This record gives sequence, structure tokens and C-alpha cells, in this order.
Amino acid sequence: MKAIQFDFTIPRYIIGLALGKLSPRFFWSGVSCTDYKEIPDPKLPGDDWVVVKTRLGGICGTDMSAVKLTASTYSTTLVTFPFVLGHENISRIEQVGSGVSDWQVGDRVVVEPILWCKPRGFTELCKFCAKGEINRCERKTEGNLDPGFQTGICKDTGGSWSSKFLAHESQLYRVPINISDENALMIEPFAIALHAVLQNFPKDDEQVLIIGAGTIGLGIIAALRALGSQSEIIVLGRYGFQAEAARKIGASRVILGSRNNGFYNEIAQWSNGIVKHPIIGKPLVIGGVDATFECVGSSGSLDDAMRLTRNGGRVILVGEAGVVKNLDWTSMITQELEVRAAYLYNHIESYKGKQWKAFDLAIDLMASGKVDLGWLVTHQLPLEDYKQAFELTTQRGKSESIKVAFEFDE
Repeated sequence: MKAIQFDFTIPRYIIGLALGKLSPRFFWSGVSCTDYKEIPDPKLPGDDWVVVKTRLGGICGTDMSAVKLTASTYSTTLVTFPFVLGHENISRIEQVGSGVSDWQVGDRVVVEPILWCKPRGFTELCKFCAKGEINRCERKTEGNLDPGFQTGICKDTGGSWSSKFLAHESQLYRVPINISDENALMIEPFAIALHAVLQNFPKDDEQVLIIGAGTIGLGIIAALRALGSQSEIIVLGRYGFQAEAARKIGASRVILGSRNNGFYNEIAQWSNGIVKHPIIGKPLVIGGVDATFECVGSSGSLDDAMRLTRNGGRVILVGEAGVVKNLDWTSMITQELEVRAAYLYNHIESYKGKQWKAFDLAIDLMASGKVDLGWLVTHQLPLEDYKQAFELTTQRGKSESIKVAFEFDE
């Protein structure tokens, strides 16, 4: 079968970095670490595994950071190469292991990507997985699988940028018939947003800033509104089509960022703050918002998050920043900001006095009609058109893409 595979070698990495400066197309031309190639069909590694047939495989920002070689090399200690990319998915079960009892061929599922203790074959869970905190699993490199902390970056499991991949029975979630394929594809990124919001739920009289109006930023708005937040939500985006999407989901106000930092004045006015201008460098806001969800992960957006949040406020890091250069941490210290990270999702998320798995809550909110994110899947292309898919993703201002996905035949 055909797949998009990532294989890190020093020569490919160096060539990719050099040629990528000339054009991003070199990152997926085959001379860098990403290649479109023929690989063997997956085989069940154990009787508690299934083979799933991909219907849609989403393109995530973290996937593209690998393709474009901007991801931190920190993660190379936690993975093995080569691996098939892709973790966002909606699929159907094609083959069932002999020890799997609750699932049948043809079942429509989403696969939760995290390769925690159970998928790795451990019956005695680590201290974090035992508490449902699978995003903190200590065994990402141990057990019956090669290292890799989630589907799409593990050599053994494959990923959704291919027609088939592997899933452990503990990773499977049934998709109700009234949830479209497009909404189902958004379950995984929406679960990330739910985790971030539930861990940092604002008070109704607080002002919330969301930096970034991509998939995760829009998911944060949807999560806040679906979970009942009445907070004022201001969104800082880049493009007009993102602003329209943010308003549709429930943003109170949307501001488009600019290179001259004019948005500082708008956010200060909205939050009753005052803009101050240092002798050299970016401005800052005295006052500012109560909480900021940072959903981009760039040095500029992280710096903005801290400069736009009030003294004693909260900054929640949702975008995976990787290596950040030239970041001024002065505001974090002088304003005594509470800076927290929200990473992936858990099996214990508290909502209305009940404990939920993040995926179950996402599915429940979609099935009940409280959340509709399927329209954010703006482009669907066959896998062989991967070059066009990557260009749509990297040229959002031109393509007006939000979520681009690879589509496979039923």
C-alpha cells in the first residue's frame, strides 16, 4: 500500500534544511525526510489488536512541523524511524484479533493515538496511566512496541496517512451514525481543546484571549461555549476567513494580527488596559486579559501571550512550541503569571460531577448536537495528491484552508 513515511537520517535532515530554505516543496520532494512510497500492509502484532481502514486522515500542525523539520529533536529520543505519519482519523475496522471481543469488522471508529501502557502490553499501569493521565505515561519507549508516544510517530503501528494502520482495542471509540465523517475526524483535535479548557476553565466574568484561529484555537472556542462558559472571548487570528469561523463558533470579538503590533491597542481597549512602549522592542499591556490560551507555539505568539495577560493572570500553552528563540520571559516574572501547559488529553476529565474520557466527551457533545466542527474540514484530497495537500496547508492565506485531510475509499 502507499503511505507517507518520515525517515530521519542526518544526510536527509541536512539536505532538507538546506533546500527547504529555497522552497518548502523540497521538504516533501523525497530528498528530505518525508517520502511517498510503497510499504507492506500492516500485520496484527497481537490478538488484542485490530487493523483499521482509513476513511479520512487529517493533517495536523505537529505533522507539518515534522515534515518541515521545525519539530524539536527532543522527540527523537522517544520514537523510532521510519514511521508513517498521521494520527487524526476516522476509520473502519478491517481485521480483528482473536482476543478482541467488543469489536467487529466494519465497525466505524476513531483511534485515540496515545500509545500508553495498555497498547504497549502492560497489565500493571504506570502511576500516571493508573490515574487516567495517559498523556503523562512513563513507558513511551517500553513494552511490546518500538518507541513512539502515539500513532503516526511509531514504527510499529503505522498512521492515518496510509490506507490501513494498527490500533489496540483500548484505543478504539465507536462513532455514532449521526456524526459525519468530517465531524469524526475532528474528535481528536477537539479532545485536545476540551482537555485544555477543562483544566483551565475560566469564570464567567473573566476575559479570555485565544491566540491562533487554526484548528486548535477554534476548538478552544467551541469547547468553552459547549461546556457553558459565558466569558468574553477575544480571538487573535491572521486571516479574514479565520475571523468568520471564530465568530460562527462563538467568539465575542476577533482581531487580526499585524506586524506593527496594532492589535495591542485593540486588546488593551477591550480589557481596560494601557499600552506601554519600551525604548526598544515590543509593547506591553498594563492590565490585560485574565487568561490566554496560546494555540500557535511560535516565539512571537508566546511573547504576545505574556505581554497581553494581566498581572497574576494565566497563560495556557496549547500549541506545541518546540524550540523557541529570543523569547523574553520578563513579563512572566514581573507580572507573576501562572504559565501552564495542556498536552493532548486524558481518560479522566471532570465535567458536571462526572469523570469522562476526553474522546467520550467529545463524541457525546457532537452526537447531542451541541458541537459541529465538520465544516472546518475545508479540503479533502486523495493521498497521491499529497503535494497539493501540503501546499494548501502551508499557504492558508491563499487557500483559506482550516483542516486539510487525506481521503480514502470506503
